[in-house]
Amino acid sequence: MIFALVALVVLALLAAVHRYVWRRLVGDTTAPGSTLRRVGTVAAFVLPLLSVGAMTSGRIGAPFWLQQVLAWPGFLWLAALMYLTLALLVGEFVRPVLRRVLARRDAAAADRTTAVLSSEAVATATSGTRPRTEELVPAGPAPSTTSADPIPETTQPAEPEPESSAPDPVAATAPATADAPATDAPATPLARPSRRLFVSRVVGGAAAAAGLATVGYGTANVLSGPTVKRVTVPLAKLPRAAHGFRIAVVSDIHIGPILGRAHTRRIVDTINSTSPDLVAVVGDLVDGSVADLGSAAEPLAGLRAPQGSFFVTGNHEYFSGAEQWVNHVRELGLIPLENARVEMGGFDLAGVNDIAGETEGQGPDFARALGDRDRSRAAVLLAHQPVVIHDAVEHGVDLQLSGHTHGGQLWPGNYLAELANPTVAGLERYGDTQLFVSRGAGAWGPPVRVGAPADITVVELASRQA
Repeated sequence: MIFALVALVVLALLAAVHRYVWRRLVGDTTAPGSTLRRVGTVAAFVLPLLSVGAMTSGRIGAPFWLQQVLAWPGFLWLAALMYLTLALLVGEFVRPVLRRVLARRDAAAADRTTAVLSSEAVATATSGTRPRTEELVPAGPAPSTTSADPIPETTQPAEPEPESSAPDPVAATAPATADAPATDAPATPLARPSRRLFVSRVVGGAAAAAGLATVGYGTANVLSGPTVKRVTVPLAKLPRAAHGFRIAVVSDIHIGPILGRAHTRRIVDTINSTSPDLVAVVGDLVDGSVADLGSAAEPLAGLRAPQGSFFVTGNHEYFSGAEQWVNHVRELGLIPLENARVEMGGFDLAGVNDIAGETEGQGPDFARALGDRDRSRAAVLLAHQPVVIHDAVEHGVDLQLSGHTHGGQLWPGNYLAELANPTVAGLERYGDTQLFVSRGAGAWGPPVRVGAPADITVVELASRQA
């Protein structure tokens, strides 16, 4: 019941956001019945359906090819919708300012025109002559003999025009110009809707450009692969012999319908280029089953580290068949740490299952992983979610390595991530325990990162005895 209510609220919110975006980008900027309006309206219905399909196809067991077809447009539209909405909301503040500026400009132009016409009218009244016709109206019949221009000596004086002749162009246009400039108001009611349309198109076009450019930039960040970061972590209990030990930490690879084998290969090559002593894969490796993604994960067999490559589950493994994936990564040469610990040269390396495994009776067990160890030795814990840091502190862990947050992935998502996690990215201390959180090497949902670039971090352990 609660899930159904939440789903209804989410769908209602999506519908309202799509309505708002359609109104500002299509309804306010195109003519009723035009081709552009028809195209925009169709897109406003089709794109959200693709997004819903992308989010649900994997959960309902749709064929993998269909998941791939839906994933790219569906997830990219979610990112585009977010940034278009943000840009349009900013535009709501720009819109009245721009209208006011344009109104003042038009008013100033009208005042200048009125002043010019008034001065010409005064000059005409003072001199008793009418203005030269070429300055006021298009060329027409020759002016009467009352014109200020002299009559050449070789011509005869002009005969008075008969009453039935065509009206003088100057006389015909005078009421609309010099004689009554203040009553020239037909343009006033037409200017307001024209100005409104102009403002809507300027603001809508700028918002569309900003939103789509942001999504393009964020997509390029993901597809270009993660960058390498380096951080040094001093540990009080680390012996001098282990000083400088390097752990390549990678999390949230998210192999799936969008990020496949080439993505995995880029990550493996990047890790190997750092020449680490040990590789730690701290969860959310995949978004899909072994049957669909097993081949995309195969490049992990190429990881090279003298002390081995280790793996712990993340919450997404439990959406994808955690047991099958644990067995598969073992076949690829990684060592799963399922609430287990191994002794390394100079410190203990432990790993716990993700808390999402509690629904399957496979949650984290800190007592099993850390309960009977020698606390005089330094302990490094691999745990997918940062929220277990308080359990780590209780069990005397010196350093916890985590992921899960993606660093927020899509700004301003980092502010939401802060509400659910003690640390969103980077290194922080909790009592005697230090927590390092990676932003991750992939992306979930939209293959887009804004304000939270993908990374692989080389954590170098430092002994205070060195």
